[in-house]
Amino acid sequence: MRECRVVFEEWVIPETHPRRDSLLEREKLVEAVCEGIVVPQGLIAHGRGECFDYLLGEQTIPPALDAERAAAAMFHLAKHPVISVNGNTAALAAKEVVELADATGALIEVNLFYRTKERAEKIAELLREAGAREVLGVDDATVRIPGLDSMRGLVSPRGIYRADYVLLGIEDGDRTEALVRMGKTVAAIDLNPLSRTSLAATIPIPDHVRRALRNIKREYERMDREEAKHVIEGFDAKRVIAATLRYISSRLEQLAAQMLGEQPKR
Repeated sequence: MRECRVVFEEWVIPETHPRRDSLLEREKLVEAVCEGIVVPQGLIAHGRGECFDYLLGEQTIPPALDAERAAAAMFHLAKHPVISVNGNTAALAAKEVVELADATGALIEVNLFYRTKERAEKIAELLREAGAREVLGVDDATVRIPGLDSMRGLVSPRGIYRADYVLLGIEDGDRTEALVRMGKTVAAIDLNPLSRTSLAATIPIPDHVRRALRNIKREYERMDREEAKHVIEGFDAKRVIAATLRYISSRLEQLAAQMLGEQPKR
């Protein structure tokens, strides 16, 4: 563990490095693996997401912001909202999770595919260090989501099982599908617009988890319940996915044209 912490010393990556923020994020995840918060498979998931973030220009694109406004609106309309947290989300955005929960009154619950009691406790402790007053899903994950046999199916009866709205990040698709089958509204932060998670979610959010959580909090604080109703009425998940794919396609065409000194296609 000591060796991992030495790797994470920020002075290793110069302030002038053009990829400094991205590299520090990777180092944070490596350290989280050493501490038992993130599993090694989570590094693969992060790399996949980082690839899609490159395609998006490492920014919040308009379709993502539309989805984030819808996710914010649901916090106004839901009776029992829950923010679901796994290892990667906790390692990258514990502070943002807690700030969003405080702003919206949502509960926070740990939910893991590679679940052990020790790992769940470490993630909960990280969230408490970030200011969380209560974290579900450690000792009270005693009920199962119907039709979901993996460890992800174990949830708190006070949290995800009871929720009418679940916001989750960096997720695999089986639980998203199962939650939607239960009749829940599910907002899913996933940079891959073609993942099962994105395709199954009520509100797919193609954005980096930290940007997304910050944007959702900001949009929540900007709107009231009446505006939230209008936002949800006008939201279309398929349009978000289609617009994201078109954005990527258009951006790649423009980059290719720039490489060759051509005029981009219109």
